[in-house]
Amino acid sequence: MGGKGHLFILSGPAGAGKGTLRKVLFKEVPDLVYSVSCTTRLRRPGEVEGKDYYFVGKSDFIDMIRNDAFLEWAEVHGNYYGTRKSDVETCLDLGCDMVLEIDVQGSRQVKTAMPQAIRIFITVPSIDELENRLEDRGTETQDQMLLRLRNATFEMRYAGECEHTIVNDRVERSSRELIDLVLEYRNK
Repeated sequence: MGGKGHLFILSGPAGAGKGTLRKVLFKEVPDLVYSVSCTTRLRRPGEVEGKDYYFVGKSDFIDMIRNDAFLEWAEVHGNYYGTRKSDVETCLDLGCDMVLEIDVQGSRQVKTAMPQAIRIFITVPSIDELENRLEDRGTETQDQMLLRLRNATFEMRYAGECEHTIVNDRVERSSRELIDLVLEYRNK
């Protein structure tokens, strides 16, 4: 590949469809590497260790923070999430393009540490639509869903800081926009 790879950051509120768009992107664009984050949250049905997340205990996660193992980390919705610095640096040094799917706080941290990172904010047409998606997803309790909706109001303000924003109104259209964007950077 030659040279350093691109670092693409997908961020946005829970339920905006970041994971869905990322999966389509990886099917359509070859040679992308997904950065698997660490988390202290419980594994959801169907999630695979090392593929979806590295599931770690809270004390282990705190030890990793103390040892400066994370490029970014944050406490979100009562759980810790973080991206291992060594994973990202190794990938980019090999000339590979990497995609991070992280929260707004983490995106800011990565951009500070790696200004060349390309932030892509994934959002929804409205808060009502977001609420419907979270309800349809059925993975959160009512209290968790209300917390995610409150956080989404804050996170939506972050869109203006990102290099790009994609409104995920229809998966087919939104994923095509994401694919075209990644390919544009690759072809520069």
